[in-house]
Amino acid sequence: MKRFILKVALVIMSTGCLLVPLSSCSKNNIQQWDEPPAMQIDVNKTYYAIFDTSLGTFKVELWAKDAPQTVNNFVFLAEQKFYDGTVFHRIIQNFMIQGGDPDYKNSDINGPGYAIPDELPPKDNKYAPGVLAMANSGADTGGSQFFICTGNIAYTSLNANPNYTQYGKVVEGMDVVLKIAKVDVNYFNGEFSKPTNPPVVNHITIEER
Repeated sequence: MKRFILKVALVIMSTGCLLVPLSSCSKNNIQQWDEPPAMQIDVNKTYYAIFDTSLGTFKVELWAKDAPQTVNNFVFLAEQKFYDGTVFHRIIQNFMIQGGDPDYKNSDINGPGYAIPDELPPKDNKYAPGVLAMANSGADTGGSQFFICTGNIAYTSLNANPNYTQYGKVVEGMDVVLKIAKVDVNYFNGEFSKPTNPPVVNHITIEER
């Protein structure tokens, strides 16, 4: 599955729900909305996302001032339990781990049902290990999928093509992120990136300070 960088396949699509602001519907038991959430975060506060996964826990500081719409979207989805039970479906050890789609196998209903705009340029223009960024299928197509950089490939290739909104960085548990990055993968869509046993996101807890 390619959602960003050189190979792209997934496109965020709506579900045909009635156009009521922030109404939600479900298709195949996946909750979706017809437009992005209203701004609810306070950019003067600090937000953290604690990822409870099948391989351990890690903590991300969210950059609300640098990417307010993206952080607001992520916080909203996390608090709606949208990410519960999702998996890291694309993993390249020295590049990134990618997740955030409750039905990544079915491109007809992936994502939250809407798209959010990019918030560029990236912070310091660096996709260093631990940086959390939005996956996309082109400009202003972010939805729910994200990736966490894990090594030199991301640092070199993404800095040359900085088209992905950065909105946080791992501050605790980077060893867990790297553990996820080391899982066995199979060949899929032109690369070795499909996990044999995909790591699961059990829940994401949001802390506000």
